[in-house]
Amino acid sequence: MSNDPFAELRQRMLQVIAAKTIFSCAQLGRAALRPRVLEALATVPRHEFVPPAIQPYAYEDCPLPIGCGKTISQPFIVAVMTDLLDLQPTDRVLEVGTGLGYQTAVLAALAGRVYSVELIEELAAQAIHRLARQRCANVEVNVGDGAKGWPVHAPYDKVIVTAAPASIPPALVEQLKPGGRMVLPAGPPDEQQLTVLDKSPDGTIISREIFAVRFSLLA
Repeated sequence: MSNDPFAELRQRMLQVIAAKTIFSCAQLGRAALRPRVLEALATVPRHEFVPPAIQPYAYEDCPLPIGCGKTISQPFIVAVMTDLLDLQPTDRVLEVGTGLGYQTAVLAALAGRVYSVELIEELAAQAIHRLARQRCANVEVNVGDGAKGWPVHAPYDKVIVTAAPASIPPALVEQLKPGGRMVLPAGPPDEQQLTVLDKSPDGTIISREIFAVRFSLLA
């Protein structure tokens, strides 16, 4: 028997994600997410990346407040965005919007190295502590303007943005490797679309919209 009091809730979360994936298969182009992504979600303890008072709700499929006026994304959206990235074990990933580090920890379980940028210093400090407690040794967190990326470690194989810019920041496109992929919400507040941007080997940008979403704005 598992000693993890949240194990059953985590399994229920995965069942909800699987059901919503089937419901969204027309937009996603598939009826199931990659097994590696689901394994990461089954392993990373989401309750360790929310404030203690709301840990009982950590595995509900909804956004939750994490302080400083910010939220942790609902698990289904975390799963879909991670799946769309098509992460490889050697990938260097830029994450914009660390929050308390849950998405970061999922990325760390699937990629080679994760560089995460958070605008709010208080959240970044908490994320560093929480990620260290989960022994995510392949992660670096920086306080800064996510729209400017993290040029010192560029280029990146993959970029994920967890707050919505009105338009895709040019700096993030520039820091994406040729052959790389970016996943982000983009558009005006009431018209945001989850968007996949692929950068071809010759630098050509091809983007496609997946479905409507609602994220905090990328400040």
